[in-house]
Amino acid sequence: MKRRICIYLLVGICIWFFFLVAPVAARIKLVALPERGSTSIRLDNPLATLIEEERVLTLQKGLNLVDFSWKGVSIDVDSIRLTLLTHAEDVTLLSVSYPPEEPALVWGIYSEQPLEVQVRISYLLSQIDRLITYKGIAGTTETWMDLKMFLILRNFSGEDFEKAAIILDEDQSYEKSIQHGETRQLLVLDKKRIPIEKVWTFDARTLPWDPEQLDTNVGIPVSYRVENRPLAGLGESSLMAGKVRIFQEDGHGSTIFLGEDTTDVVPVGDKLEIYIGDSRDIVVTQRKMQEKKINIRRNKKNKIVLYDTDELIKATIENFKAKPATLTMIQHIPGQWEMVECNMAYTRKDAHTLNFEMVLPPHEKREVTMHYCRRNLR
Repeated sequence: MKRRICIYLLVGICIWFFFLVAPVAARIKLVALPERGSTSIRLDNPLATLIEEERVLTLQKGLNLVDFSWKGVSIDVDSIRLTLLTHAEDVTLLSVSYPPEEPALVWGIYSEQPLEVQVRISYLLSQIDRLITYKGIAGTTETWMDLKMFLILRNFSGEDFEKAAIILDEDQSYEKSIQHGETRQLLVLDKKRIPIEKVWTFDARTLPWDPEQLDTNVGIPVSYRVENRPLAGLGESSLMAGKVRIFQEDGHGSTIFLGEDTTDVVPVGDKLEIYIGDSRDIVVTQRKMQEKKINIRRNKKNKIVLYDTDELIKATIENFKAKPATLTMIQHIPGQWEMVECNMAYTRKDAHTLNFEMVLPPHEKREVTMHYCRRNLR
């Protein structure tokens, strides 16, 4: 009798396992578009594309085996999630199993009564991505610019999407269809005459201090600075990372190409700086006028083990333009330091970086001096 009970129990377990993992006739496939309801393609994470689709499952009372399969589509299996949108109190997700050597999974769903349940299925899908490009046209005065942002959506995932909600972030959504192998360009931002500021940037870490000693001309990088703020006509959301191409009106009904740059994400309230080339209209000559050791500490063998330095740097800035120019001068002081005297106001970007912002009148020559001490050098 005990042996017979064990056999019956074993047979019952085998039948249960068979029905749990065996493919069922009515599959719910990713490629079966009529079975899919509303679909969203989330692009707010640049590293992965999240697909969310809603479907209606017809459940019988008791255990339901819902088979979800895909073919020719690169899905991250570990990312597949099933969420109950209706009748969550009457339905229970009991199990998830994966048929061997088959791109599919089987959900075991228990329902207390026959129901039609709306669910959301989400997963990470490969080979569908996006590019962000910007096109700016500056006016002849270089004080304003028309700015457009385009979304380039590329679908090589093996899946077709009909009337999907393409979501860039919580505030930007567009309903479009995109088929496998298709590339679509969408205009997602179009702003007219936003104010810009032309800025020259001298970085003491990357540019030569004395350009007269070089055989070639040294230019200072020039950028257009745009503030992502409501007062500047922007500020509705972050500006996404992408490629920027800048043109300028030539005064004869056409445009000239100024330059191309790439930008990181620009949050609301931050500034976008677009590099457009180098200029030789402003010349910065910088020299270290003094560097001497002070507060010297020696060991028992009279060797120097620790000291401070007293340093003086002088920079001469000349504006050869017939118009005012805005210069950002970036200085770097490594280690621990203390400013003794400086003849111009600055802001500290971090512990070792100083930013000087100055407006140079036409044909202006100006000097900046920094007298500081660096501490505890070995």
